[in-house]
Amino acid sequence: MTATPLQLAVVQPKQVPQGTPDFEQKRSAILEAFAKTVPSELRLPADLVASPPLDVSKIPSTCGILTPKEVDITEDYDAVGLAEAIAARKLTAVEVAIAFSKRAIIAHQLTCCLTQWFMGDAIKQAKELDEYLEKNGKTIGPLHGVPVSIKEHMPIAGTYSSQGSFASVVFDEKDSHMVSILRRMGAVFYCKTNQPQLIMHLETTSHYGRTLNPFNIHLSSGGSSGGEGALVAMKGSVLGIGTDIGGSIRGPSAFCGIYGFKPTSYTMPMKGFLAHAFAAELNVLCSTGPMCRSMKDMDLLMRIVLSAKPHLVDPKLVPIPWTGLNTSITKPLKIGIIQNDGFIDPQPPVKRAIAWAQKQLSDPKYSDLFQVKQFKPYNAEEAWDMIRRIYWPDGGQGAKDDVISSGEPVLPLSDWIWKEAAPHGMLNADGVNQLRATRDDFRFKFAESWNEQDVDIVIGPAFVGPACAHDTAFYWTYTSLYNLVDYPGVVVPTPIKAEAKEEYAPDYKPLSEACNHVKELWESSNFEGAPIDLQINARKYHDNELFGALTVLKDVLELR
Repeated sequence: MTATPLQLAVVQPKQVPQGTPDFEQKRSAILEAFAKTVPSELRLPADLVASPPLDVSKIPSTCGILTPKEVDITEDYDAVGLAEAIAARKLTAVEVAIAFSKRAIIAHQLTCCLTQWFMGDAIKQAKELDEYLEKNGKTIGPLHGVPVSIKEHMPIAGTYSSQGSFASVVFDEKDSHMVSILRRMGAVFYCKTNQPQLIMHLETTSHYGRTLNPFNIHLSSGGSSGGEGALVAMKGSVLGIGTDIGGSIRGPSAFCGIYGFKPTSYTMPMKGFLAHAFAAELNVLCSTGPMCRSMKDMDLLMRIVLSAKPHLVDPKLVPIPWTGLNTSITKPLKIGIIQNDGFIDPQPPVKRAIAWAQKQLSDPKYSDLFQVKQFKPYNAEEAWDMIRRIYWPDGGQGAKDDVISSGEPVLPLSDWIWKEAAPHGMLNADGVNQLRATRDDFRFKFAESWNEQDVDIVIGPAFVGPACAHDTAFYWTYTSLYNLVDYPGVVVPTPIKAEAKEEYAPDYKPLSEACNHVKELWESSNFEGAPIDLQINARKYHDNELFGALTVLKDVLELR
């Protein structure tokens, strides 16, 4: 990116589309306001930003901006470990806030992962926490002093939020429900992270810029929680909060090689997340959950948020007690392995990751723990067509009008995601109701198929490939399926990475036109270095059982 003297230089190998002159002037004003918050000593050299390496993930620890102790703080702990170290007074909340604030702004210059950065506020909050611990000899709560990054659309008092368009930016006077719980638990807020236009792409490109994959900047960080994915992967955050209505936690977590969890709907609080209702939730419900570095951190967030009894504030929530990683699995775990969904065969490194997991699980020494079998998801192609229709009961026109009202350009992936619904225009109440009936019929058949195949959990792809090339996040089939049926899903890292010049098998035959397109996308880009996560799913409201399964799988799948 070529920055004006008033702007902060940020790596942007592929520029975002331009809007009207008036829009670009307003966009520049936002970027200039951001730049004013960043002191010169925290800015990377101009030549590095102008000519970055393919993999920028190691730059924060080697660029000289962080002290050795700050490198240790940001790299050697997960959220559980940080909370313990602060409570034991091995670290102060202030030095932790400074370390993560500095690393976050370095990460932003390399990946465009932030929308706001407020280091001064974080230090002030951390100082108050240190003083409380010194005076009272105890912490405020289980997240005392732990920095938590927050996705752009979730209100934090005194900051801005949006619904994925310039026209929807608002200043928030108070915290959203989730943020208020985390604040009471002692979390320190220091940044907000980028999301895509309309919060409905599996790539994060917005009026703030295009978020990059830390391990290959010509690839996407995913979406819609792509800023969170990149920031956690760059170790500029130890724990982030994302949302997921089609893969928006699991996709970016998988693209960036971190842990991410989408709970069953109405499990975690989302009150206040959006200023205006989103019509997609008439039939497909969103979830919120953690994006982080370990299983323990996913479990930590779920446990402490649900311990606050958020259902007493939001009656939509189902008050299911959380047992998480301590959930007992008393019988051999029946595991279904998904090679493909019958619609799109995954790209080569994903197939290698599935083969690795199957080999690990099939070792005879684990025969008393697991029963491993093949699993085929019910009618993934129908699910993909259906959910893209259900997302936009108005044909997408309302979202399009919102975007263009400010002169903002409609991005290609916005047109892509509503093109299935656009020809139908605005549905009436009966039309929306018929979509619900069709959805429910699919859910019944999906559950019947799951029961016939007799599995407790399934393990398979999180995406059709590793991270995708920019502007090619077309097929979310492996994640959106579980939003349609409302099953919980977690993505976990594997030791597998994409390699240069990997090829499809000689006997490959496409399962569909989309499958052939995915092969073409693979052959037209370089995916070298991209990490591979796998997705693990359980039945609806079997979130605890899913985490119990993770405990059993921990050593076998080399989970942290």
